[in-house]
Amino acid sequence: MTYHFQNPSDLIIADYLKQAKTIAIVGLSDRIDTAAYRVTNYLKEAGYTIIPVNPKLAGLTVLGEKAYASLQEIPVHIDIVDIFRRSEFLPDVAKDFLKTDADIFWAQLGLENQEAENILRQAGRNQIIMNRCIKIDHADLLPNI
Repeated sequence: MTYHFQNPSDLIIADYLKQAKTIAIVGLSDRIDTAAYRVTNYLKEAGYTIIPVNPKLAGLTVLGEKAYASLQEIPVHIDIVDIFRRSEFLPDVAKDFLKTDADIFWAQLGLENQEAENILRQAGRNQIIMNRCIKIDHADLLPNI
């Protein structure tokens, strides 16, 4: 049997998006042709504060925001950690996530990992979304915002 993560309902996801103000983007690139860049630009235009997380870009500016090497270096509360790293890296991101007070772990479309889910749930962190695009969900679930 193959692993398939069960996401929260659309109603809960819509509530997460309504409540969130700050979104850290793990794996954001400064290349405008990437999905991460396009999604992050959309989120910024939708009014979220975005925080780039990419060790290669730490200290530089991406989409007008200072990039950090890791989640732990971000000096403000993070509502959503939106991840653009391959599925095999999700357990490492989950471990980093647990070292912060971030609320929601969100792995983008095409990304899911059972070990990452287990790490988060064993730590009592159950606000997990995997294999969904935050941009698509925002556009579909909050069409009037």
